[in-house]
Amino acid sequence: MSEHEQSTAAVALLRERLASGRLLPARRALHALNPAEIAGLLESLPPRQRAIVWNMVSPEDDGEVLLHLGEDVRAELIRQMDVNELVAAAGELDIDDLADFVEHLPETVTQRVLQALDADDRARLESVLAYEPDTAGGLMNTDTVTVRPDVTLDVVQRYLRLRGELPNHTDALYVVDRYSHYLGALPLARILTRGQEELVSNVMERERETMPASLPDERVAQRFQDADLVSAPVVDERNRLIGRITVDDVVDVIRRDAEHKLLSMAGLHEDEDIFAPVRGAARRRAIWLGINLLTAFLASSVVDLFQGTISRVVALAVLMPVVASMGGIGGSQTLTLMIRGLALGQIGYHNWRPLLRKELAVALVNGVLWAAVVGATAWLWFRDPMLALVVGLAIVINQTVAALAGIFVPLTLKRFGVDPALAGSVILTTFTDVCGFFSLLALGTLILL
Repeated sequence: MSEHEQSTAAVALLRERLASGRLLPARRALHALNPAEIAGLLESLPPRQRAIVWNMVSPEDDGEVLLHLGEDVRAELIRQMDVNELVAAAGELDIDDLADFVEHLPETVTQRVLQALDADDRARLESVLAYEPDTAGGLMNTDTVTVRPDVTLDVVQRYLRLRGELPNHTDALYVVDRYSHYLGALPLARILTRGQEELVSNVMERERETMPASLPDERVAQRFQDADLVSAPVVDERNRLIGRITVDDVVDVIRRDAEHKLLSMAGLHEDEDIFAPVRGAARRRAIWLGINLLTAFLASSVVDLFQGTISRVVALAVLMPVVASMGGIGGSQTLTLMIRGLALGQIGYHNWRPLLRKELAVALVNGVLWAAVVGATAWLWFRDPMLALVVGLAIVINQTVAALAGIFVPLTLKRFGVDPALAGSVILTTFTDVCGFFSLLALGTLILL
């Protein structure tokens, strides 16, 4: 059985014991889970069961579990904890995790956490908090191990033995000068495989890429992916080494961004508690329902312009949803491709024209293909060849407009600083509905009447 299957089985066993009211066996099953698994379990439980399980979590795991929770669930559990519990939970965290944690604490609790740290840890934490949380500086940990370029590998090995341990995910030491300016990286493999008399300056990697402290976290994730990094040095504007980012932090960024893009398309927030109180959930969703209602009224107003046509050719009303739906699907495919390309930095204002030509060609091919299918179906259904022509032309037109909207809507939103994943689908649907209805009814008026 794989590790994932074992984890799933352990969570299922815990659920079964909770459902049966067997709390002692449930507590033992809970202690077999890691913090991320406990967090996933808590998010999947209704509030009453969630409170029971939270009280079973070992105090030394509280901080790690809270870090893995969505914002809404974390805020709920933090409200249930007293100040001493929160300070104790914070004390179990690494500096980079602690920086994320204190962002969600009340100011009075944050001050208590800072007071509980020794002077060195307090300075390290404050150096991380000086940067925005969604930048390389906000992601970094300050637990770097550094060496000078003018020492031998034998000296480095003796230094490491004297330390006794290395920070997690350490694949290299960082080489700095006396002023902490970053010079390069010394992989652990080279320390072990090169001659002990070799100088660090002769065997270090000078080409390893650094992460500027102000670099957005999505760009950090992209660089880790492109270079298959385990860790990377973070430098300030003067190229001084101030910390490092490790792959576990980047995985969190990738997961958070993926959840954001998926849920934003429905107007939801990635940190929303699935068991959130009705009032809050209804308020958040009502905003997007209201926006959608306005766009629906816009589409309806287009239909209203052609009441006379519909009353005389009722078949057009039957076929309207087909034309709008086909355009919506085609546009959504282009929009999804654009959002992914923008997120990965593959698409921008420098190369959208070739993509536009390709998407227009795809829309034309699919438009003609499905226009023939729908037109033939309409001909057989209503026994009217001119109606078949009208619906076929409308589908080709709407597919073309959908491709244009799929390209230009996300680019325009990006230009104005709006997340395309959040608003793109609503605007695209408006375009395809309005254009689909207008093209079908306008062509019907010109050709059939």
